[in-house]
Amino acid sequence: MTDIRKVTVLGTGVLGSQIAFQTAYSGFDVTAYDISEDALDQAGARFAALVQTYEGEVPGATGGKATEALKRITLSADLGTAVADADLVIEAVPEVLSIKRALYEKLTGLAPDRTIFATNSSTLLPSDLKAFTGRPDRFLALHFANSIWKFNTAEVMGTDDTDPTVFDALVAFASAIGMVPVPVRKEKAGYVLNSLLVPFLNAAAGLAAGGYAEPEDVDKVWRIATGAPMGPFQIYDIIGLTTPYNILSHGDDNARAIAAWLKENYIDKGKLGVASGEGFYVYKPAS
Repeated sequence: MTDIRKVTVLGTGVLGSQIAFQTAYSGFDVTAYDISEDALDQAGARFAALVQTYEGEVPGATGGKATEALKRITLSADLGTAVADADLVIEAVPEVLSIKRALYEKLTGLAPDRTIFATNSSTLLPSDLKAFTGRPDRFLALHFANSIWKFNTAEVMGTDDTDPTVFDALVAFASAIGMVPVPVRKEKAGYVLNSLLVPFLNAAAGLAAGGYAEPEDVDKVWRIATGAPMGPFQIYDIIGLTTPYNILSHGDDNARAIAAWLKENYIDKGKLGVASGEGFYVYKPAS
């Protein structure tokens, strides 16, 4: 069991909204924070869509259980109000170090001393952020995979300063919200999942950006040759192209070239992945 009952999720993008909804679906009181009312309006639409997704894909979600989860979610555009009584704050803001650092500098003076801070960063180490949290002993990473209701891993990774009891509390919390906890015993950029996934996706993007093969054909080869259910560009679309673009933009020359290709051919054209209705593939709106 876990003593965590009230959870605040900072950021209501694709994955942030999933984390908030899954947590509420599991019986926790959740505050979903974002920077503006417009962003919260978009979050409301994502939550409504998640009700339909859960009812269609999650066993036991019909009969009103998914709808009930909405009643446990409070939306807020005021950071102080959002974290005022939180036992746990899960940060899921854009994968840009300066944005995350600035947020933690504000957050440390607003949340109660008891509050645990967890970052859902895909690639940054918690050590990159701990000095800005004001509570390095109560700070660690809690990393989820996209389509959280289906790919239900939660990687837990602390720093040398993380209190072991806090680490154990996050492992228990992850289990309590239906995740399979994956304790990561030492800091590792990319954790377990992205240490495997990011090089794979980058290799696929390099093939397409370099003109060697079309994205559809890269996916076809991977699915046929390995028996995998999805190819790398289908995975890109599920993740959304913005996060990979942000990561690649801060990489080496090859990575920046791939980022420029993504921006010119997809992002600048509004092709951001499943969430926008089109990425490498076109998606029909949910009925």
